[in-house]
Amino acid sequence: MNQTASIQDLQREIALYENMKAYRALYDILSDSLHRFSYAFVESNEAAEEIVSDVFVKLWQIRNRLIEVENLKEYLYIVTKNFSLNYIAKNYRNPVVSLDDIDIEAVIEIRSPEDLCISADLIKKIKQTIQELSPKCRIIFQLVKEENLKYKEVAAILNISVFTVRNQVAIATKKIGEILPAYLRPEAVREKGFGA
Repeated sequence: MNQTASIQDLQREIALYENMKAYRALYDILSDSLHRFSYAFVESNEAAEEIVSDVFVKLWQIRNRLIEVENLKEYLYIVTKNFSLNYIAKNYRNPVVSLDDIDIEAVIEIRSPEDLCISADLIKKIKQTIQELSPKCRIIFQLVKEENLKYKEVAAILNISVFTVRNQVAIATKKIGEILPAYLRPEAVREKGFGA
């Protein structure tokens, strides 16, 4: 069963039966991603944890209306973004925040470097390259490539156009692609079909 189907099943269980096990399972599936997303805004682990906790409290409070929510994952990202921005407004003077002001630490999960023929140096360089992207580009890249959200979902969460999401992912992908030839052996590049 894919994650979307699982989330929909859990959503239904929570909405129709007030199932606490389903609520906990949903928390287990989404809390880490929502925490990273909130942290991108508030830059505090404690604040991000509190925000995610508040998001799930709100989810429980509206559980009877959850059946009306078309895309629960997208909805929870939007609520997390709003709670994060509210936190900033309450806790900082001059809380002018735009996506370009957000600094996130991109997390790359490569499960088997041996299978991918990627060296530790390349992994380090990819992480560095992602960190050098503009904050807006980094957060979009994280949501699309690491959280596996669709362009349309990311556009809705960040209140930007799908075209902007597509362009930012293309920019990130191009910059990462530019570092690959220097780290891959010429024969590996040919074997993988990357070169002539």
